Amino acid sequence: MNATKRLLKNHLALLLLLSAVLCGGCTHVAYRRDAPPILTQEELLRPYQKVGTIEVHRVRYGAREDLTPADYNWANDALRAEAAKIGADAVILPEVKVEMDTFIFFPKSEMTARGTAIKFR
Repeated sequence: MNATKRLLKNHLALLLLLSAVLCGGCTHVAYRRDAPPILTQEELLRPYQKVGTIEVHRVRYGAREDLTPADYNWANDALRAEAAKIGADAVILPEVKVEMDTFIFFPKSEMTARGTAIKFR
């Protein structure tokens, strides 16, 4: 029993890290079909008022080269889902920022997306 406790104590950090790496891409966004669209400035044809600034954050493990278009789609879908929660009609000025770091030996990317939620008048 003591040997098992010692083994767990010595390797607990490694086990936690391994589980984090295996579940690094497990973030799920509840995407709704009726979520507000992301619009460019050219698509804004009606007057609007700013409802608020939306920011979403995600951490994933892997190198920058491992980022796929699906990761950027996650950012846009997450912005749309958050805008729907506050009753916005659209999201404008979306920005997606990726910062790379290393956690022990594993590369880690932190993805932050920010946009402005608007309501048409």
